[in-house]
Amino acid sequence: MLRHYRAVHSATTSAPSESIGGAVSNDGDSLHTIIYAGIVNIIIKDSRPFSLVEDVGFRELMKIVAPTYTLPSRKTEMVEAKYQEAQEENKAKVQKAVAVSLTSDMWTSESMDSYLAVTCHYIDEFNELNTTLLGIQHFPQSHPADHLADQHLRLMEEWGIRDKVRCLITDGAANMIACARRLNVRHTICIAHVINLIVRKFFNDTAGMNELRQKSRKLATYFRTSTTAKDRLMALQTQMGKQPLKMIIEATEELSAEKRVSASKVISMMNMVHHALASRALTVTHPIARLAGTPHPFRPRLENEDTVE
Repeated sequence: MLRHYRAVHSATTSAPSESIGGAVSNDGDSLHTIIYAGIVNIIIKDSRPFSLVEDVGFRELMKIVAPTYTLPSRKTEMVEAKYQEAQEENKAKVQKAVAVSLTSDMWTSESMDSYLAVTCHYIDEFNELNTTLLGIQHFPQSHPADHLADQHLRLMEEWGIRDKVRCLITDGAANMIACARRLNVRHTICIAHVINLIVRKFFNDTAGMNELRQKSRKLATYFRTSTTAKDRLMALQTQMGKQPLKMIIEATEELSAEKRVSASKVISMMNMVHHALASRALTVTHPIARLAGTPHPFRPRLENEDTVE
């Protein structure tokens, strides 16, 4: 629920218009209400656990800021009311839409629990595209099309969009395609997912690509495990006015979206890697340097090539 709230609903909390020493703000809210709302806001925006109110440092801070305030228990329904309020606001907005499309995906958590996430997309009265997460449903049972269709239908009815859904966008899994048929909704395969599959197949089926991936992984592993090499790489990036980037083992689909891994960043990073491997700390005779194909230190400098003092 907390992840849903942060992903979809903006959590705003009114700040007191007077100093913390005042008992009542200008809008009539009591100091207790303002502080309580502020704690809820911290938990939501910073994805903090409810046990925040029991942390020693936080309790000491609150004694300084508001010594007479009694912190709520972690068992208090601190977020539920705010969640319900924001959900109703978003339901009203979604229900004004003439038509909507849904994106849906099954994913597995680190603890190997399965979840179904359904997102709604629509154009509002101001001709702006809006996206609302309808829900992330724990899905402990198997994933046949009937079960998937039931969960989609439940969310569609809960949000009042049963007759407004024009398209369901998913991956190409057979159960998702069958789910759309049972809902009597047009189905479209996610183009980003298709491109990802094409790229993976290219790497797996093209001669030499697996060897290249293995070499790249060895390079990344070296810079992630060697403190000297990592520090040299970070220093070079800073010296050349580049944003310091860390080496990653492999840019998966999820990591690329989360960290904004792009081709330009990869190329820039490889230039830094060449410089780091050719530095005094790591000569070209080092096997890792040969692995990267580091140029000879006495080769002519290319036009417009960055240099490092």
